[in-house]
Amino acid sequence: MRYFQRRSGSLIAKRGEEVISGQTYRKAGVDIDAGNRLVEALKPLAGATGRPGTMGQLGGFGAFFDPKAAGFEDPILVAATDGVGTKLKIAIDTGRHGTIGIDLVAMCVNDLIVQGAEPLFFLDYFATGKLSPEVAAAVVEGIADGCRQAACALIGGETAEMPGMYGSGDYDLAGFAVGAVEREGVLTGENVSAGDVVLGLASSGPHSNGYSLIRRVAAAAGLAYGDPAPFAGGGTLGERLLEPTRIYVRPILAAIRTGGVHALAHITGGGLVENLPRVLPAGTRASIVEDAWVLPPVFRWLAEAGDIAPGEMIRTFNCGIGMTIVAAVDRAGDVRRVLEEAGETVFHLGVIESAAPGDPPSVAFAREDMPWAS
Repeated sequence: MRYFQRRSGSLIAKRGEEVISGQTYRKAGVDIDAGNRLVEALKPLAGATGRPGTMGQLGGFGAFFDPKAAGFEDPILVAATDGVGTKLKIAIDTGRHGTIGIDLVAMCVNDLIVQGAEPLFFLDYFATGKLSPEVAAAVVEGIADGCRQAACALIGGETAEMPGMYGSGDYDLAGFAVGAVEREGVLTGENVSAGDVVLGLASSGPHSNGYSLIRRVAAAAGLAYGDPAPFAGGGTLGERLLEPTRIYVRPILAAIRTGGVHALAHITGGGLVENLPRVLPAGTRASIVEDAWVLPPVFRWLAEAGDIAPGEMIRTFNCGIGMTIVAAVDRAGDVRRVLEEAGETVFHLGVIESAAPGDPPSVAFAREDMPWAS
């Protein structure tokens, strides 16, 4: 059942309280009434994320958004979709569902901003075997929180109850975000050139990538999610691993307005070595300087407890860098200042260098083992 409140047909007909048919959708495992009650409970959460351009209320078959009312004159729309991977298993196993929705929003809107796009609206898909309104509401509360952080509107979603498809208590999530950027403001990386500065923004942890390996390392170490975290910072292992993905939207949009940003890369699956080259032109490479940043405690623990080689670490995890910015050398100071004023921890990662003409873009490290030796 959608937040748009699709009225699903029942397999029975009722005359008062008398059930004419012996089979019902509820007996098959789908409770339409519970779904409708959930829709009503979620409406205030979605309503609290409204922004200029939002049109109408939840309850239709689709949701409208007016880019002109949002202040755009000649917008290019940018769309992104993602999930949160097996980080969901930790949320399910610990019963901590309140922040996984932030991850869902973050993974989508952080992809939008690397194109220079301002997130406008978000929709989610929540699928489960048997609907728990309490769990679903907690998840959507997190989604609404993420939308507020990203200044985008939660304008709809779909809740699917599918008996037999999921184990008891299991659910899955997907998110869909649409943003807009004025035509002349699209970031493609075509302006990147040798001499540009590469900056990195600190992550809040593993974000939403590499959790199949994280869970394997924890299991091999004999750790339960309720055990104390075996790395600095306190709290349980489950609490620390559920630290939500950082949403970089507002700081990055402010940095873009300085005019000094040439390219951006969201550091997700594939890590720095695979994501940063995606926004660099052929014939260039990002040269990462020695001691650019120090590996945060959670990643140091993963490397040591799992005996994970540096090369595997850097292409599986963000390793402490959640977003990279390629800035013009004469504007890099302004870009960094704006980001730090917005509360970001900024690292000078290195510079863009020329490579052989036509060579695929790449990342080169000053030391093969960096940043582990720091």
